[in-house]
Amino acid sequence: MTRELTVLSRQWCHLCHDLLAALAPLAAEMGLVVRVVDVDEHPELEEQWGELVPVVLGEGNELCHYHLDEHAIRAYGRGIG
Repeated sequence: MTRELTVLSRQWCHLCHDLLAALAPLAAEMGLVVRVVDVDEHPELEEQWGELVPVVLGEGNELCHYHLDEHAIRAYGRGIG
């Protein structure tokens, strides 16, 4: 089963762009699918996550925000987190 990551992002957010760039090779290496959701298009997500974006979620659980936590992503990809 392929594991999926959801990245809560914003179009104008430089941290979001940086995190996605850092995540792409790691996700490819581990066979993870990355889905990007713009919180500005979803008021309920904007209300919940606000200024914490970018946020990386795995199965709805926060793995990291602002900056990529490679250890957390690897653990999730191995089925640990």
